[in-house]
Amino acid sequence: MTSGIKTSKYTAAAVVLRSLDYGDSDRIVTFYTEEFGKVKGIAKGARRSRRRFVNALEDFSLASLVFSKKRPEGLALIEACDVQNHYPGIRADLRKALTAAYLAELVDRFTIEEKKNDGLFLLLVEFFDLLEKEGFAEGVVRIFELRLLKLSGYDPVLDRCVGCNIPLKDMSSIYFDPAAGGIRCGCAPRAVDVYPLTTGTVKLLLLGKTMDVGKLPRLLFSERSLEESRRALAPFIQRLVGKELKSLKVLNEVERLAL
Repeated sequence: MTSGIKTSKYTAAAVVLRSLDYGDSDRIVTFYTEEFGKVKGIAKGARRSRRRFVNALEDFSLASLVFSKKRPEGLALIEACDVQNHYPGIRADLRKALTAAYLAELVDRFTIEEKKNDGLFLLLVEFFDLLEKEGFAEGVVRIFELRLLKLSGYDPVLDRCVGCNIPLKDMSSIYFDPAAGGIRCGCAPRAVDVYPLTTGTVKLLLLGKTMDVGKLPRLLFSERSLEESRRALAPFIQRLVGKELKSLKVLNEVERLAL
């Protein structure tokens, strides 16, 4: 006697956001797919027979995913997963690998299962490709954050004061206010948790939001601009997701030790 529940099978381009071992031989994997958004599934026997899913279930791999589902709310069954790009250049560099893990965690935190967003998939793949081919540049991470925020509906206001609406070019002092979601001038009493920015830093961030991804390595952030943009965007993102991201904490610690 059949249950009457129909099983649907799908194929999609996918990036591995995270994975964890389950039981003696299985692995639960969260993907971000081009066609279906975020998908969480189980790969039966993946740890016992690694040849079946060679490299394809490792974090931030790009793969062709075949999966099936009986119920929308349940785990998908991962039937096949063939790696398309394992990003060896990222894995060979600690800072790049930690950065890729952070970008993947960001996408994971800002998405819900099976809500499609073509732009997010393309963003992730483009920036992984950039990390693979180019040297590490922290400014590129800030631009990824901004583009992800925009695609997720949380685009911070950087071209005018969120309080009085005067344009950036007319602002004599600039502060980023995470609670207000953008920059402020001196039009209102300054809140405790605001972060000063120079005009140059804001202009770099605005330029990076629209620049072709392949040209982003040409966008040169000074140490001051890096520090300002980091101090402004990190608390804004933390406020949105509700906690500090583990991958960012590790990345920042490695950066601190390197200095």
